[in-house]
Amino acid sequence: MRAITVNRYGGPEVLEFTDVADPKIAPDAVLVRVKAAGVNPVDWKIVAGYLDPIMNVHFPLVPGWDVSGVVEAVGLDATEFSVGDEVYGYVRKDEVQHGTFAELVAAPVRTLAHKPASLDWRQAAGLPLAGLTALQSLARIGVTGQDTVLVHAASGGVGSFAVQIAAAQGARVIGTASERNHDFLRSLGAEPVVYGDGLAERVRESAPDGITAAVDYIGGDAVEVSQQLLTDPSRVASIVDASVTQRGGHHVWVRPSSDGLAELGRLADSGALTVNIDRALPLAEAAEAFRVSQSGRTRGKVVLEV
Repeated sequence: MRAITVNRYGGPEVLEFTDVADPKIAPDAVLVRVKAAGVNPVDWKIVAGYLDPIMNVHFPLVPGWDVSGVVEAVGLDATEFSVGDEVYGYVRKDEVQHGTFAELVAAPVRTLAHKPASLDWRQAAGLPLAGLTALQSLARIGVTGQDTVLVHAASGGVGSFAVQIAAAQGARVIGTASERNHDFLRSLGAEPVVYGDGLAERVRESAPDGITAAVDYIGGDAVEVSQQLLTDPSRVASIVDASVTQRGGHHVWVRPSSDGLAELGRLADSGALTVNIDRALPLAEAAEAFRVSQSGRTRGKVVLEV
């Protein structure tokens, strides 16, 4: 099969478009013919070596954890899916080597769910990691329809899903973004505020009684600002700032979850969750997709079409 491969740590320049052996299928896995693969910041961070201290990485490496595609074969005990099923998933395994930037990927059934009918291949590939991150971070701090939630980096991949999920639960959502993305945030159900100096004052103007929950998808001083505004300082979750736990909050590292993917699919098919694609590129242009992701200026998701 054709795949993007990496033989050493580095930047986008180390990505190669090459031929590799088709993957083997474990008993609890299925072979997916890839239609599209989502690109996330963690992908280029893995290639750069940033995750080496916490995960075993093996070369040659095929990056990528997000996928949408069609089941082509099933493992000996993979009864959850059948050949021909349309699926999507967050295919993170215990060790990093055989990813989704390829024509085929062997995916454990615990990492997959049936593709939402309302989403095309590109949208489905852009949802799993970021959608699950949003879903799990909101759940970690117990967001309900009674909350006023502050979402940092609300127009990005994870933030845009968090806005929609919280809004679907009935929560009031305030989202930080640059002014050019304010109309986009309104369309998702958030009240936009400009990030940067003076953020706390701007949020207080929008919510004089304070916020009751906050999720941080950007880092910097987001946790500190959130805790200045929160009525309960423990109700903040961050996917960026690990020191949040020392402040009494929650650090979230997203986990694969078939149930979570199914819930995201239900939200999508009900019309409560949309997936905005910022850029779709051919698989061979993965290096350019990395550069786009590294710019930090995407509105929604970057995906590779296979």
